[in-house]
Amino acid sequence: MHRFFVPDARHQEVVTLPEAEALHATRVLRLAPGESVTLLDGAGGEHTGELLEVRRHHVAVRIQSRRTHPARTTELTLIQAVAKGPAMEGVVHRAVELGCHRLVPLVTDRSVSRPDSAEDKQARWQGIAVEAAKQSGNPWRMTVEPPQSVAQWRRQREPFDLLAIASLENAPVSPRDRWMAYRAVHQRGPRTVGIIIGPEGDLTPEEYAHFRDDGAQSFTLGAHVLRVETAAIAALAVWQSLLESQGPGTDLKSDSFS
Repeated sequence: MHRFFVPDARHQEVVTLPEAEALHATRVLRLAPGESVTLLDGAGGEHTGELLEVRRHHVAVRIQSRRTHPARTTELTLIQAVAKGPAMEGVVHRAVELGCHRLVPLVTDRSVSRPDSAEDKQARWQGIAVEAAKQSGNPWRMTVEPPQSVAQWRRQREPFDLLAIASLENAPVSPRDRWMAYRAVHQRGPRTVGIIIGPEGDLTPEEYAHFRDDGAQSFTLGAHVLRVETAAIAALAVWQSLLESQGPGTDLKSDSFS
């Protein structure tokens, strides 16, 4: 089943693909009328239909069934120090696969990669996130923010129920222990979680101190030093598993029609 990203697919019975998606369908995939496709709207909607009309710049889909996926009980934000080229692109892709809600790229003191144009990098990473959603079938669009400095991010004073930082310092506390401690105090799981991952050379002691001043709690990913992309994937997988154990959202709803 081929998937396409169409944000306004939710309320239309016949959907016209955006030009870029139409070109991909015709020039790369060489699809023909009558073939089945799935449209993702990025807001939990999955719309399945058949190709009604196929021209080079114009592809129309007749919707036959829809599914609305439940909203997540917790929004997980990855606050990621910008990694070098392919590594950062891999982080973006895997974050989508692992159900991350938002990605905030940070330029830290020891970041090797320092984007010349924040807007260009954001556009590229957001495009990778959309492609990752189509490849993985994730019906939710992950938002990628423009890269920013630690000071810029801290000035926003974004409130998280739980803000946690993967630490190479003396941090013997596991993600599960942090999660359980939050539940013990609040009698529920966190609804918003921010996970901070440092750069190749780790965060500076000053940056660790600044994040702790903002309420970040350290956790460990084990005894070994991990590559940036490995740390991001491991942290997202562990935290997503803990958060999903809190229970599902509303039941999946589906509609079919001719």
